[in-house]
Amino acid sequence: MTRRRTAAAAALLALLLPLPLAAAGTAAAADAPSAAERSRPTVELPRPTGPFAVGREDLHLVDRSRTDPWAGSGPRELMVTMRYPARRDTGGPARYLTREEARLLLVDRGLDQAVPVETLAGTASASRTGARPLAGRHPLVVLSPGFTVHRATLTALAEDLASRGYVVAAVDHAYESVGTAFPGGRVLTCLACDKAQETGMRAVSDNRARDVSFLLDRLTGPHPAWRHAGLIDPGRIAMAGHSIGGASAIAAMAADPRIRAGVNMDGGNATPVPETGLGGRPFLLLGAQQRGPGGNASWDRDWPQLDGWKRWITFDGSGHFTFSDFPSIGQQLGLDDPEAPLPGARSVELTRRYVGAFLDRHLRGQSRPVLDGPSADAPEVRFHTP
Repeated sequence: MTRRRTAAAAALLALLLPLPLAAAGTAAAADAPSAAERSRPTVELPRPTGPFAVGREDLHLVDRSRTDPWAGSGPRELMVTMRYPARRDTGGPARYLTREEARLLLVDRGLDQAVPVETLAGTASASRTGARPLAGRHPLVVLSPGFTVHRATLTALAEDLASRGYVVAAVDHAYESVGTAFPGGRVLTCLACDKAQETGMRAVSDNRARDVSFLLDRLTGPHPAWRHAGLIDPGRIAMAGHSIGGASAIAAMAADPRIRAGVNMDGGNATPVPETGLGGRPFLLLGAQQRGPGGNASWDRDWPQLDGWKRWITFDGSGHFTFSDFPSIGQQLGLDDPEAPLPGARSVELTRRYVGAFLDRHLRGQSRPVLDGPSADAPEVRFHTP
């Protein structure tokens, strides 16, 4: 859950963070790209594999029943990017990161004089703002990002799921990234970065669990905050996340029975699985190469407590950020991470394959033999049965 600070990794992370911030319908949205910016060569996220177009809309949610734990005052706020299966040839493109979000990322990595802000803000993806939704009731997947990074870092996964018929809610938890745009021209920075050193990361994951329960209230309650909330089947909800976001899936499932299944992508479990388990609900541990048995004490500790269907899978040649968009964009920029040689396109492909198969199996009841053991076409994938 901590950021690697080698020079290579720092440069890689800085250049890999220009990922989509969906911007329709809120004051946090940036204006559409200019003609000059649209003509600028950009990196592009891998195209989704499903049959549907991907719609996108931002929500700003305010929980007035809670004081923000990092600011110490004011209500708790969330920015949420909703992605959903949409009709083709509807909607339009929009900026993915605001200029200020991109600038803060560059400054944080010491590359503000080397990389144009527009390069970070202009990464292309498949999402369309204002796209007409595909009729029907679809499973909901909540995505929570790693500590300090924007919710957009999980865009390739979110878009693929939406293209295959899922509604996806990617959450930015206030004050837990280096820069996230909120309404009113505000850009909230990482107050939690210093405070978590005092409180420990469990405070982060437990707080995110409360965020997710509030989000589910606002998406599936009697007066939903999202205009397309009718797309969501409230009986089929899962949560997945990267790093502390993945660890938070355990905390959220322990606190909220509405979440039927969970995925932790390479996050140390700051909040332990309860001794009583998760009520038989399924869970997927999806980790980097070093995250096999003996590689992380929290996974070794919690594996026996997972009392439902479960898998422990790692990818050879992978690193902590393999499960995000970072490797794909880094590969296009000619930036290879020597600590994680698994190619970027393959990283996205395998992450989509195994997360998607898990969700298909447990939210849709579909057979997915890829989850039963090693596959000849995926020699990088290891199944662990400690």
